[in-house]
Amino acid sequence: MLNYVLRKGLNVPTVTILDDAARVIEDQQRRVFRHVIQNGFGADVIFANGTTGEWNRITNAERQRVMQIAVDETQQINTELFTAGRMPVEVWCGLNGDTKQEVLENLDLALQLNADAAVIAPLAIQDLNENDLVRFFQRDLNDLLERAPQPIPVFLYDNADINAAGRTDHIRTHLVKELSRLPWVYGIKVSAARQVLGNYTKAAMHFKQPGEWGIYIGNAGLIFEWYRPTGRLRASWNEFLLNDTLPIGVISGPGNVLPREWQKAWRVCWAGDEELTDLYQSVCEQFEQACFFQEGSQKVGKLLACFKYALMLDGVIESSGVAPGTPALTSEQQSQFKEWHLTLRDDRARKLPALWQTKT
Repeated sequence: MLNYVLRKGLNVPTVTILDDAARVIEDQQRRVFRHVIQNGFGADVIFANGTTGEWNRITNAERQRVMQIAVDETQQINTELFTAGRMPVEVWCGLNGDTKQEVLENLDLALQLNADAAVIAPLAIQDLNENDLVRFFQRDLNDLLERAPQPIPVFLYDNADINAAGRTDHIRTHLVKELSRLPWVYGIKVSAARQVLGNYTKAAMHFKQPGEWGIYIGNAGLIFEWYRPTGRLRASWNEFLLNDTLPIGVISGPGNVLPREWQKAWRVCWAGDEELTDLYQSVCEQFEQACFFQEGSQKVGKLLACFKYALMLDGVIESSGVAPGTPALTSEQQSQFKEWHLTLRDDRARKLPALWQTKT
């Protein structure tokens, strides 16, 4: 039986640093993990092989390399954090692959590595029929976990952007209810609207006690309004939707570039400090807005390319290439983003205390 305490706070789905052949560049990947952790002032959880890490655009062998590097580097960093008297950082490994077999192989590796947790997006597995979803968890995954000397918690991942063709946008509520019966399923990461999160919480509470089920907000910008203390009516509505259970963490892709700023943003939102919430909302939104570009009549977001290019501009990495299929920046867009990024960096230096400015 697991004895896992849900980790609250900032969860950063890290970018994957790739060469021209879409293979992981190990030394630069390690630098990303160190950058995101910020000596204990950044991410509380590293999420390796998420959508921000382009898991669906690289081979399974490269996904496994990311897992190995993430666990190894974070273990080294945690030794340093322990010496400094700071909290360790957790590593959650994204297990997804194109097939059930790849997911099983990745879970087996995560168990061998002794990762802190694993994450699975059931609707993204191409050969997993929705009717067989619960059975796959109850039998195949459960068998692996029960045989493991040290089982690990598993979190579900709900993100319509990576679903296999023909799937529903979100995991059906009754399936979440069934999966929550498994003792090693501890929560869900959701990139969806508030109502969807509320449905998942109500479903899970049939089989989980308070504190046994965690919801993590995938649309990071929601935290700036979600935790804002705006009166009894809003509070009552939140309680109705979420069955008295607020989300306990945020998953921030921009946290790759601004881990300290997003850590502080989470803290002020959770604390209900409206003045500081406004400040950090402005800082975080300005950076994200810089990742959108006018292409013809449309405004197109190229967040992953911007995250990597920003890390290169800040001296964290040397290669800002994206995987095949991920929208890349044109040379003109690089120039535009560079100007915005440097301007915003100077602006943050004037507005924010030094402790909550990301160090490079």
